[in-house]
Formats: sequence, structure tokens, C-alpha cells
Amino acid sequence: MKVILLDYVYKHGVAGEVIDVADGFARNYLFPKRLAVKATPSELKRAARLREQAAARRAALEQQLNELGRRIDGVELVFGRRAASTGKLFGSVTTAEIAQALFEQTGVDINRRRISQQPLREVGTHEVPVRLGTEVAPVLKVIIVREQELAEFLARRAAAQAGEALSAEATPAAEAVPAAEAAADTDKA
Repeated sequence: MKVILLDYVYKHGVAGEVIDVADGFARNYLFPKRLAVKATPSELKRAARLREQAAARRAALEQQLNELGRRIDGVELVFGRRAASTGKLFGSVTTAEIAQALFEQTGVDINRRRISQQPLREVGTHEVPVRLGTEVAPVLKVIIVREQELAEFLARRAAAQAGEALSAEATPAAEAVPAAEAAADTDKA
């Protein structure tokens, strides 16, 4: 008997597939559990519409994941940990901690299993990829510093960011002055 599966059935197929099964299996198992319906012309049309809707939902989900990937790509996360003089941590920075810090900084909640990294056990900068299963492969920048140096590191980082912002604001004004002087020189001539 030909049936259209409405849900995943172990060793038989996934929702939307048309398969051929034994009559007794269909009547006694698939139909009562609402896992399948008989493959009639009207049900085949309905199944085609369901497949189109599922494809549209998958495309929308893919678009959301790509947007999410672009949003978190390059995010810097800073952790302060106790470490030996050799740079080895007394403990580690786990994927759960990375996911929590990412949520606190960006508001993006990602399952820790999507962060493809073993626990980080050394001081330094680490590139940590995130698996979203899309065309965008975001990479997080995880910076681990010694606990005692964390406040100093954050202060230097804030000062550097403030300096970059000031230099970005000052650059257009500095370029405008020589242009104004050049215009004044042409007026004199």
C-alpha cells in the first residue's frame, strides 16, 4: 500500500515522503498513530503544499541564522582567570561560559554545543568558531588574561577604543583644514 508519511518513521522515511509499505503495517501501526495517510490524489496534492511550506520555513530559518552569524562574527569576549606563571589556567574557560558571556554582551542566546571548541586552558587570544550550519561561519575572539591583570587590561582596552573614536572624529576635520587653505590660495591667485 502506498502511504504518505506525516512524521519521521524509523527506517522508513521522513514527513512528506511517499513510500510503499505492507497493508497490515499501515492499518495497524501507521494510521492509528497518525504517522501516515493513504496516498490518494487529494492527499498527494496536500503533501506537495506541505513540502512547499516546509521549504519556505527552512529558507526563513536559514536567513535568520545567517543574520545571527553576521551579528556575532568577530565579537570579543574577555575572561579573567587564575593562571600559573607559565600561562596555564587553574581550570578552564568552557563553552558554557563562552555562551553565557556572548548572551550577556550581545543578547544572542546560543546553545553551548554550537560553540566548536574544547575548554580553553591557556592565557592568550583564541579564535573560537561557532557552528550555525549556514553560509556564514562566525568566529568569536576569546581573550583570556590573568585575574590580577583583568582590570588593567579592560582599562587599556577602553582607552584604546576611546582613542580610536577620537582619531576617527578628528580625521575629517584635519582633512578639511588643508582643503580650506587650498581654496583660499586659489581665491588669492
